[in-house]
Parts: sequence; C-alpha cells; structure tokens
Amino acid sequence: MRHIALAFLLAFPGAAIAQEQASYSLTIRGISAGSLRFAGQEENGRYSVNGVMESGGLVGILRRIRYDAAAQGRVSQDRFTPSSYSERADNNGRKRDAVMEYRAGVPQVKQYDPPRRADEDDVNPTTQGGTVDPLTALYATLRDVPAGEECGHSLKIFDGRRATELALSRPQRRGDTVTCNGEYRRIAGFSASDMAEKTRFPFTITYAPAPNGQMRVTEVSTDTIYGRARLTRR
Repeated sequence: MRHIALAFLLAFPGAAIAQEQASYSLTIRGISAGSLRFAGQEENGRYSVNGVMESGGLVGILRRIRYDAAAQGRVSQDRFTPSSYSERADNNGRKRDAVMEYRAGVPQVKQYDPPRRADEDDVNPTTQGGTVDPLTALYATLRDVPAGEECGHSLKIFDGRRATELALSRPQRRGDTVTCNGEYRRIAGFSASDMAEKTRFPFTITYAPAPNGQMRVTEVSTDTIYGRARLTRR
C-alpha cells in the first residue's frame, strides 16, 4: 500500500491522501486474548482498508482463530459506501472464504467457500441496500476523527447472512478525553434462540488527542459472559 501511495503522489502531486494504521490488543478479565490490526487509506472520495483479527495469549493456545478481510468503496465525510468486501477465516482449522460485491449500494454474495446450506434465518441480500460490510464498519468506528465528531454516527451492517446495527451516542468529556456510549444490536438472520438470549450489547469507546491533531480511539470496553473485555490501542 505504501508503494502504491508513493506512485500516486509522484503522478498527481495535488491529490489529497489520508492513511492510517492501527493496532489493538484484546484482553478479557485482564488476560491477553488476541489482537486487531487495520490499515486504511482515503483519497479522492475513495477508501480501502485491510484488517486482521487473531487470537493470542491463553485463548490462542486453546483455540486458533484468525480473520483476514479487505474492503473498498466510496467515502464522503463520515458516509461509507462499499463496492467490495472479501474475508478469509480460519476457526481452529475450519477455513472459509467469502466475497461480496455491491451494485447501487446493494450487497451481492459472490462467493462462499465451502458452500453452506441455505438457512431460513438468513437475510436476503437484496433487502440490505445502504448497509456496510463488517470491516468498513470497524474502520469507520475506529479511525481518527476531527474533534467534536467522536460519537455521532450509526451504521447498519450486513455480513452476507446477518443484519446488525452499531450506534454511538452521548459523548462525555473528561479533560482531553471523550467517552461515547455505544450499542451493537442483532437485527435479523440470527436463530430464535440467539435472539431470545440477547439482542443488545452495550459498550463504551474512549477517544484521546492524537499527534495528528485529531481524536483517536484508545479503548473499547464491554462486558461479556467471560468477563470485562477491552480493546486497547498499542
């Protein structure tokens, strides 16, 4: 990505390019459980992002989990419109590849390998116009933002099978930091037992000033059935 950006700058000196790389550590009850990394680039109204999430620490010893994903599309201020999304997952040896493309903002599942049996709970992709993929949602939530824009967005998400929603609100300022209340919601595509178990998952997200003059996510915190989980920027 750095080589591509350099070539673009040499060819078009006036182009506006923003790049961001971030790495987070995941802990559960203070015990190392994994990591999250992403690298994003925005230029001329387009964005592209790559991300990796994998287990580590004690969880990594017990269960090997890794997700590699990539997405790209258009961006205008804080509105993202993906054009493609790909995912490669390895869940303790069970591997999966998936690809979605978008036409006029409507997702289309182009590949799912190995093939899966259709489920009556699955959401029809044609009903999901205006949604974003999981990686775009993650990037839109964790990227640096101008001061004053920390807590004001919500996203509807479709992963090829399930529909969810993420919303941030109620900024609380303490000194230089800002904390938002967030909620992740299951909307459709989940089994009846999953929906009966829980549909709303509250969390908090904390921003602090970054060297580039913007506000940066330093921590995401939520309660899980395993205890308090924290995603902390390295």
